[in-house]
Amino acid sequence: MKAQSLFALCFGLLLPGVRSAAATEQGPEASSSLRVVSRSLAANAPGCHNAVYLQQTGACLRSGDNISLNNGHTWTTVPMQPDFVSGLPHGYRRTPVTSVLDPFTGRLITIINAMDTPGLDPTVHEPPVALETFYLRYRVSADGGKTWGFDEPIVQAGGFTAQRPFEGVWVGKNAIYLGDLGCIPIVTRAGGVLLPAQTTPLGPDGKLWNPSGGHTYTDVLVLIGTWTNGNRLSWRASQRVVGDPKRTTRGLFEPTLAEFRDGRILMVMRGSNGGKADPRCELPGYKWFAISRDGGETWSTPAPWTFEDGQAFFSPSSMSALFRHSSGRCFWAGNLSPQNCRGNLPRWPLVVGEVDPRSLKLVHSSVLTVDTQRPEDKNHGRLDLSHLTLLEDRENKQIILAYPRSYNAYKSNEWATVRLALK
Repeated sequence: MKAQSLFALCFGLLLPGVRSAAATEQGPEASSSLRVVSRSLAANAPGCHNAVYLQQTGACLRSGDNISLNNGHTWTTVPMQPDFVSGLPHGYRRTPVTSVLDPFTGRLITIINAMDTPGLDPTVHEPPVALETFYLRYRVSADGGKTWGFDEPIVQAGGFTAQRPFEGVWVGKNAIYLGDLGCIPIVTRAGGVLLPAQTTPLGPDGKLWNPSGGHTYTDVLVLIGTWTNGNRLSWRASQRVVGDPKRTTRGLFEPTLAEFRDGRILMVMRGSNGGKADPRCELPGYKWFAISRDGGETWSTPAPWTFEDGQAFFSPSSMSALFRHSSGRCFWAGNLSPQNCRGNLPRWPLVVGEVDPRSLKLVHSSVLTVDTQRPEDKNHGRLDLSHLTLLEDRENKQIILAYPRSYNAYKSNEWATVRLALK
C-alpha cells in the first residue's frame, strides 16, 4: 500500500476530550474549529516547511535557501546574498532558525543561532559546548529577501557587548539561543519586534546551573527590538521568565508567542519531568504559559497551560507553536498525551487546536488529532512527530502544517504536509 494511503488510514488513539482526525472528518466528534482538507507524504522536506512570505502581498516565499515565486508550487535554490558564511573559520556556525515579515515596514528579519568555535565538527547536531557558546545574530532585508544588509550579533543597547549581550549572559560561560522552529519573532500592534529566546543560567559558582539534573536547564528571555535608522533594531531584554525546578526539571524553554486583540501576549513554553530529581517521571509533564500585559516587558508567574474549561492535559517535553491566522484567530500545534509523559516522550499524537481569546487557554472542543502512532509505525522504531511549522496559504487561507514523521530516534524520516481549513 502506498505511504499516502497508509497515512490516510490513521488514527485509532483517541485522547480524553480530544478528537481524532478520523472522528473529526466523520462529523459527530468534529473539532469546533478545524477540518482536514488534505494530507500527503514525501521522502524530502516540502518547500513550505519553515517558509515565510517575503512581501506584504503576493506569492513569493522563502524556506532556507529555496525561493518560490508561485505560492509554493515550485521552488528554486537561491542562497541568501551576500554570503555571510563561506569565509568563516572552520567550525563556526551560522544557522538561520526562524524569520518574520514586519507588516508595518515590509522588512524581513531572520534570526541566527551562532557559535564562534574554531575546529568544532560541523556534523555534530547538538554539541555540549553549545550550552556555553551559542549566541544570537540577526539579518534584515528591505527588498523582499533579495539582499540582506548585514549579519550582526543581537546585543542589548547601553553598555553591553557581543561577549556580554544581555544581563546574566556571558558568551563562553553560558548561552542564549532559539530552541526550535516555534521560537518565531512576532511584531506587535505597537510595532515592537518580540523574539522569544532561551538562556542557560549560571549558578553561584559561575558555572552552568542545573538544579534538577536534567539533560539541560534553561530560563526564557523575550528580546524586544525597536527599529532605528539604517534598518537596524535596538534591543533590550524582558524580565527573565523562570521555572520552578521542583515542578519542571529542565526549567522553561522553546517559548512561542502570540498577541491578542486586547494587547495581551501569550507565551507557551516547553517544560519537562525526569532527570536526577525525578527519575521515575512522577511529576506531571505539562506545557507552561505566561502572559504579558505591557508589550513583553514583564510576565506573569509561569503556570501549567490547560484547556479553557480548567482541565489539565499532559504534554511531553517537545516544541510547540502558536500561530496567528489572518482571521485574527490563534491556533496552537504540539503534542498531547493520554497519560503522563516520560521526559521527551511520547512525541505523539500531534494535535492542532484554537486558543480562547478570553482565557488564553486551549479550547477543549477545538482540538484535532492530526497524526499519531499507527500499528505499522512500530516496525520503524520509535515515532516522533515534532519540529513542525505552520503557514497560512494566501490564496485560500488554509493552514499548512508541515513536519517530519521521524523514526528510530530520528535516524530516518518521511515528511508530512497537512492542509487545514477553518470552520
